[in-house]
Amino acid sequence: MLSGVILAPASKSSMQRACAAALLREGETVIRHPGHSNDDKAAIGVIRNLGAEVSELPDGSLRVRSRGVEPAGGLEVNCGESGLGLRMFAPIIALSDKTIKVRGEGSLVRRPMDFFDEIFPQLGIRVVSNGGKLPLVIQGPLQPRNIEIDGSLSSQFLTGLLFAFAVAGAGRGEVSIRVRNLKSKPYIDLTLQVMKHFGWDVEHSNYEVFQFPAERRTGQPEYVVEGDWSGGAFLLVAGAVAGPITVRGLDEWSTQADKAILQALCDCGANVEIRETEMVIGPAGGVAGDGARLKAFSFDATDCPDLFPPLVALAANCKGVTTIRGVSRLAHKESDRGLTLREEFGKMGVGIELDGDWMRVQGGGVIKGASVHSRHDHRIAMACAVAALKAAGPVTIADAEAIDKPYPDFYRDIQAIGGTRNIQL
Repeated sequence: MLSGVILAPASKSSMQRACAAALLREGETVIRHPGHSNDDKAAIGVIRNLGAEVSELPDGSLRVRSRGVEPAGGLEVNCGESGLGLRMFAPIIALSDKTIKVRGEGSLVRRPMDFFDEIFPQLGIRVVSNGGKLPLVIQGPLQPRNIEIDGSLSSQFLTGLLFAFAVAGAGRGEVSIRVRNLKSKPYIDLTLQVMKHFGWDVEHSNYEVFQFPAERRTGQPEYVVEGDWSGGAFLLVAGAVAGPITVRGLDEWSTQADKAILQALCDCGANVEIRETEMVIGPAGGVAGDGARLKAFSFDATDCPDLFPPLVALAANCKGVTTIRGVSRLAHKESDRGLTLREEFGKMGVGIELDGDWMRVQGGGVIKGASVHSRHDHRIAMACAVAALKAAGPVTIADAEAIDKPYPDFYRDIQAIGGTRNIQL
């Protein structure tokens, strides 16, 4: 049974966008409540390589001094394992006329990046890829032109294009980006929110046509990184199945897509109390440790596919068959998450069926102790750890350190609220 108060981690989505904006904003910027995940560190490394000076202030904030994108020639940039980092920074890198090699690590080197080969030549950018995968060699400068892109695979590339077009002086009404089949619209809302904070007022028509300001406002010299709803979702689910606990640092008005976890928690009958600076989350009826009262639910995760792992951990504890839509968004994550969730949760006795774009999870039974594998996927590791909270025996997680990518303090935080009895790393 869990109890206590915990602070949600800093948002990778917010932090990495702030790093990009601070690089592009000439002058000095202070980033407060910065993240320190591997993806965040990779983003800091990228903007340093592209010419920014980054230093830590006594209170842990970061000071970024920049004159824009000014990399040295012959440079290599490493995005680590961050899909957002690669897709967002590639168009920003192309603002330079230098030849720059872009590398990645882990599963990122196997993920398809064909859209660079398709779109970059239309913008005057020379690009050489490894058969549509990393490494990339990029040489700009990017020339804003009217283009149309497919937003069905990822919104992250659009985020990078929005930053780059705004900085390159696309000009309102003169040049536009047309987008078809855009997924993950809340992440674009976050991008536009960050850009507006830094002085770029991008307009859009129903997320289908994006146009750019003729002039940039001064913008704000400080940015506070939001708490992370992606990592926070696992804490909230942990509270729902084995709490109650109190989670601080999550903004209920955030544009982050994964805030939608609140709807799933309410639909399954969890007790959710939102206060001014914190959320109290517990099982149905507010009975400590009585996650058995949770009921199956239906959820559309098409616009928030990263919620699948915590949703499955929640559904495993809900009586009945839970249905989750959006499986088609899972193939090109750190692992093929639909198949991985079915296999790893199957080891714990949780039945999962995949039917086209739908996943069905049979919950409410006994979650068995088992040996599982993260598949080098941080969200799979965290989902298995949350499932272990109510397991009948120990759950051993191989490659448990995969959580270092987004949320290095996850196990420590779970331990702080009393949740590591059944978790073996």
